[in-house]
Amino acid sequence: MTSVINLRQYRHGELPADFTEMLVDVHADAYADAMDLEFNQRFPWFANHWSNMEGFTCVVGFDGEEPTGFAYGAPLQSGREWWRSTGYKPNNGYSATFAVSEVLVRPGWRKQGIAERLHEALLSERPEDLAVLLVDVTHPKVQDLYDSWGYTKVGEQQPFADSPLYAVMIKDLH
Repeated sequence: MTSVINLRQYRHGELPADFTEMLVDVHADAYADAMDLEFNQRFPWFANHWSNMEGFTCVVGFDGEEPTGFAYGAPLQSGREWWRSTGYKPNNGYSATFAVSEVLVRPGWRKQGIAERLHEALLSERPEDLAVLLVDVTHPKVQDLYDSWGYTKVGEQQPFADSPLYAVMIKDLH
């Protein structure tokens, strides 16, 4: 491993042919201990679903040509924001929410600040007012990490019958 991680940004409509395969491989490595869960096995569907959304953006970290992790998301349609079910009320002037769907780093590159770099690069030029993400409530250290990045927990939800219960976390982007 080198100590220099280069970030590359990918956008909807400009994805290389092997893009989903790359994400699936990185996800399988990052979740190797939990791939027996049916929810995690559906990641290829989620990767395709998100990458086909208008406004999809993904930042991938590379050590040489080896992908180390990624962060991706897309704007949510008005009225379908994840925070709506929590009773959260955004400040006056709210116009749009960007959903951070995934932030993950492969085990060999963890604890080097890569996740934060990926996350910051993903949100650095977003025009939306809010970012929202979901964190498995059984992972309080991950929730604390997002809290340190400026997110606030506004509620909980379980979006799929076989998914974990998630903390819904919001960050003001402006």
